[in-house]
Amino acid sequence: MRSGSCVVLMCVCVCVCLGRYVMERRWYEQWKEFVETGDQNSSSFPGQINNAELFKDLDSFHLKERLVENEDFMLVPADAWHRLLGWYGAVEGQPALERKVVDLPSTLKVEVYPVEIFLCLHSNMENVITAQFSRTDSIRECVSVCVCVCVCEKVNFILRNSLEDQDSYRGQPGVCGLTNLGNTCFMNSALQCLSNTPPLTEYFLLSSYLEELNFTNPLGMKGEIAEAYADVIKQMWSGRHCSVVPRVFKTKVGHFASQFLGYQQHDSQELLSFLLDGLHEDLNRVKNKEYIELRDAEGRPDQEVAEEAWRNHRRRNDSVIVDTFHGLFKSTLVCPECHKVSVTFDPFCYLSVPLPVSRERVMEVFFVSLDPHAKPAQHRVVVPKAGSVLDLCAALSEMTGVPSTQMVVADVFNHRFYKIYNSDECLSCILDRDDIFEVLPALYLRERSHYRDYGSGSSSYGTSLFGHPLLLRVPRATHTRTHTHTHTHTHTHTHTHTHTHTHTHNKCSVIRHGLITHQTTEPKLQSCIITTDQQGPYVAIDWDPDMKKRFYNENEAEKYVKHGSMEVPQQQTTVQLQECIELFTTVETLEEENPWYCPVCKKHQLATKKLDLWSLPEVLIIHLKRFSYTKFTREKLDSIVDFPLRDLDFSDCLLRKSLSNGEPPSRYDLIAVSNHYGGLRDGHYTSYAQNKDNGQWYYFDDSKVTFAQEDQIVVKHFNHKDTNSEEQESVISSNKPMYNLL
Repeated sequence: MRSGSCVVLMCVCVCVCLGRYVMERRWYEQWKEFVETGDQNSSSFPGQINNAELFKDLDSFHLKERLVENEDFMLVPADAWHRLLGWYGAVEGQPALERKVVDLPSTLKVEVYPVEIFLCLHSNMENVITAQFSRTDSIRECVSVCVCVCVCEKVNFILRNSLEDQDSYRGQPGVCGLTNLGNTCFMNSALQCLSNTPPLTEYFLLSSYLEELNFTNPLGMKGEIAEAYADVIKQMWSGRHCSVVPRVFKTKVGHFASQFLGYQQHDSQELLSFLLDGLHEDLNRVKNKEYIELRDAEGRPDQEVAEEAWRNHRRRNDSVIVDTFHGLFKSTLVCPECHKVSVTFDPFCYLSVPLPVSRERVMEVFFVSLDPHAKPAQHRVVVPKAGSVLDLCAALSEMTGVPSTQMVVADVFNHRFYKIYNSDECLSCILDRDDIFEVLPALYLRERSHYRDYGSGSSSYGTSLFGHPLLLRVPRATHTRTHTHTHTHTHTHTHTHTHTHTHTHNKCSVIRHGLITHQTTEPKLQSCIITTDQQGPYVAIDWDPDMKKRFYNENEAEKYVKHGSMEVPQQQTTVQLQECIELFTTVETLEEENPWYCPVCKKHQLATKKLDLWSLPEVLIIHLKRFSYTKFTREKLDSIVDFPLRDLDFSDCLLRKSLSNGEPPSRYDLIAVSNHYGGLRDGHYTSYAQNKDNGQWYYFDDSKVTFAQEDQIVVKHFNHKDTNSEEQESVISSNKPMYNLL
């Protein structure tokens, strides 16, 4: 047992030293399938290692942004990579994607995206070369290149020697950008929203936090997060900087929250949630938290139970974050069997409100007809989100006139059918652009090529697929080699030149997994129908490389036409912010993964749950849940949310109608907005915010800050509105309640 443990430890150490190699996931999955079949002649032979899907372009070989491990790529140890390379080879010209394993404060992490440094002489700024370095490399390793480069998201900044005195800059306090350290726009956006929240910012500018730092709180960060945040705020509001580099703050966040280590993209709301919680615990005035036993309502008046819950919360949590951002929910659970009603009141720091989700989904698919002269056609269809493949075929059938029973939905990858879907499979597991076919038997085009087996040192001939797979209709009961050849010639005629030529027919033997073995040494062009027990029938045509160049038109094979449905603009739905809040307070049934234990039934129940707003904070943060996650899919909801800049009224949503003196009213003004552009994996964060001193709106895009008009604001951050203030007042004073929308 001890010996085995040592072996495992040694393997881990070796892997860390050698690093990892990035490999395209679908090639990796194809290779696994090929190995698991145990048949070296299987049709799942993956061919050469091909990482083309990972690159932005095949000239610079830069990786696409925000690739996801195990979804877009796999990380394999160096030894495994070299073995695979020796067995299969790699596509000519593609570089190996070797990456370092770096030792971060609390974990080991593979640095998929190294820093790319642009090098040039100051006297010749036009002649630029590039080099890549790990973020763990020291500056000493860059001394010989004379310049240092800071690479930021979308913008490359070359640091030049300058005689400018940065301290001589004088600007409006708070109108200060934040340098992007590498995919940190999510952090910059959240910081700008909090920076323009008057009560919190003045608390730090006045150094009030110094008297309340809690260094002994086991739930806190020993005051380090609060101090790092205070340093950023003081720099931003000093008026001496046009932009600030929040490097120390980023390091502190990564140290205490490992999910933010490195330079991957994250959700701005996740960072904001961590930051507010960290500031609260670092500044908690309660040094010793007492144990408090919570009681159920048990029929008591809501007012009494709510006051008790708030007192209990303040006995353990008392900070500027609680003073500014915390409100109170009323949660009602009802057992479906005994109808036991459980009422509790829970504090909250922000509202995460859902967006109405459409029950339909727009899919873009390619329809490939059996007609050999018809080009593939791209269609845009509307299908039920919870529908099946049959629904997709039915929608396409209405556009094409082809019966849905004659269609097959297939995922094409690496010139082969990666997967053929059953008609009852859920659409949620299908990507938005798949190929639609009418019948099942497949026609593959294969090119014979010479390769060297690096494992055995011998040379041999193999085959690799090219072009798009085609489909044939072959009678089940009676078919001959002549019939098959006739169908094959007809269906390949579209993409071949009509030259007179002679081709040799060779005998074919059937392999268990459906591949052909050649019994002659110089085949030119041949076809054979194969029957296999596992994968169904298909036909393969082998092309000699010279014959392929002469007769196969690759450009023609890639062409397709767009159906009229592609020209119809997609309409975005518009919802009111109030609708989202109302949806947040609707009754829902608990999911099976999160049941409620009924004290009467003595078992877990799928109870109904309803959340209501009882009391609101001075500064209300509203988070729009734009990202939807299911077992099979992840998507960003692109609905347009209409919201007011002033007088967001919660009076209809608030259960407690009477407010005591000193409590904020239920109307809010917008003070800041966090925007996200793009999709789930490829996007960018910016923010709009209103300066607390001059009332002017600004647009913050990392280090760049510009003036903004109110009609430019897309998503928002709100501020509590004083009922005695004037209707058109836009300047927000420090004692005015606010809300933020993210």
